[in-house]
Amino acid sequence: MEHVKADILVLGSGGAGLFAAHHAADQNPNLKIIVSSKGLVGKSGCTRMVQGGYNVVIHPDDSIEKHFKDTIKGGGGINDQKMAWTLVNDAPKRIRELETKMGVFFDRNEDGTVHQKPFAGQSFDRTVHKGDLTGIEIISRLRDQLFAKPSVVCWDEVRAIDLLIDEENCRVVGCLMINMRSGEFIVIQCKAVIVGTGGAATMYKIATPSLEKAGDGMAMCYRAGTEFLDMEMMQFHPTGLLAENSRLNGGVLEEGLRGAGGYLINSHGERFMKNYDPDRMERSTRDRVSRAAYMEIMEGRGTPLEGVYIDVSHLGKENVLRMFPGMVERCRDVGKDLSIEPVEISPAAHFQMGGVKVSVNCESNIEGLYVAGEDAGGVHGANRLGGNGVCDSTVFGARAGDAAASYVSERDINAKISNQQVHSIIEEVIAPFSRLEGENPFYIRNDLKELMWNNVGLVRNGKDLETAINELSLLEERVNCVSVKGPKKYNLTWQEFLNVRNLVTVSKMVASASLIRTESRGSHYRQDYPEINDEDWLSNIYITESETGEPHLRVEKTNQTHIDVREIEGYQTITVSK
Repeated sequence: MEHVKADILVLGSGGAGLFAAHHAADQNPNLKIIVSSKGLVGKSGCTRMVQGGYNVVIHPDDSIEKHFKDTIKGGGGINDQKMAWTLVNDAPKRIRELETKMGVFFDRNEDGTVHQKPFAGQSFDRTVHKGDLTGIEIISRLRDQLFAKPSVVCWDEVRAIDLLIDEENCRVVGCLMINMRSGEFIVIQCKAVIVGTGGAATMYKIATPSLEKAGDGMAMCYRAGTEFLDMEMMQFHPTGLLAENSRLNGGVLEEGLRGAGGYLINSHGERFMKNYDPDRMERSTRDRVSRAAYMEIMEGRGTPLEGVYIDVSHLGKENVLRMFPGMVERCRDVGKDLSIEPVEISPAAHFQMGGVKVSVNCESNIEGLYVAGEDAGGVHGANRLGGNGVCDSTVFGARAGDAAASYVSERDINAKISNQQVHSIIEEVIAPFSRLEGENPFYIRNDLKELMWNNVGLVRNGKDLETAINELSLLEERVNCVSVKGPKKYNLTWQEFLNVRNLVTVSKMVASASLIRTESRGSHYRQDYPEINDEDWLSNIYITESETGEPHLRVEKTNQTHIDVREIEGYQTITVSK
């Protein structure tokens, strides 16, 4: 077992992780910083998959106030307003940094100004982009610039298992990790940890994230004792590509297709959004469009692959090829030509609004532990606007890096790791090797995805949620009976055991919070409580791990620090029913 010392450990190499590393290194070039990725640094993660763009106020006719109100209104009013205000105020700084320091070059208008395109749920066209493959441009540049910072070391295919905590002082002191290539454990002793590994949308049957995502950071933080909020809020992207048994199934077709005037059509040839949001039609928010599509499918107006159609052919073939070359290529991979014909799509689990409760500087309730990006909750409330995701990652990744560097530089921290804690974790994660027979984690994963899709998906009800909670306990028992054979080196079955262990942990939080929110708001829709209920539920649900390991939940009124959401023009939740 290898032992390594560092000042700051960054878990995850998406927008949050890489921005955190850059800012920490810029704050203090003498710090030893490790960036660890379950995949390949700069080649994995969800930020790289971002297509549409980045919401930011740079046009003179736009305003920070407008972006803030759009974010709060889109989030159903339960956003952490301090975090949302920070998001919209810091975004222009991060865009300037991306262009002037990192080398990102966003698309331009003919006069040389940055082009901004329309996205759903926004009162102004404020989404900057690089074609329709913005994420690749951002992550590639962020990764390239790390080569100029020798104090930052990047580890490929090294996954985190659990945070190491000084329980007496409630302080993080390191992390137990596995080199996936060798199967060997690594104990990292460090002064601060920044978690930015992404969410757990892959708990659902149809999902958009990169394949390595398994809620690792969230599950580790939960076991370490952090507090979560808004875990019932899971966003389903309305336009996930349907490709049957292909790994492309669920791949996102970007928001800009709807923003540019694309039609959503059922199997009867009807633009069905007229029945759900006649004012905004296809440019309604993601939660409403996703539920509308789901309703059409469930009521028998779905396509042969149990989806609906997106059609942009009326925009003209040349225009589609020019505006959306990446999307055309993606559809071509499954034998469809987006520029001239409708393409089958389905809602797909996409993004978790909930996560660890943090301050505006990404501080958790555990000293030295910072959480940024999708692992953190609060900023998006009940629903995230398209284009606010990569904005979130870069804004709060930067803040996490700045805060962690200041914390480490200003304190004389003597981090002591408990060998007993390390060995206890190792015993738990290698236990499957000692079982000659047992459960197959791949089968458990399939059962989990079906359960969450059917019972804790786009449309929920109390009976299904209670069933899900009971079934999740049984799945957890099955996880504890998994058998793994062979060596630890590149053992995919062992890695899947670790994945499904974390996914079940996060799924239990999602299902538990969904059951107690007896209303419909944002991405959370209850058939048995189909209306918004501000009197009882303009509130956040907080979760911590109880002594038994089960989620402990409490409810608090949302703190309206900047504006009373009911004063925002158009603040409402339109339930998707006829």
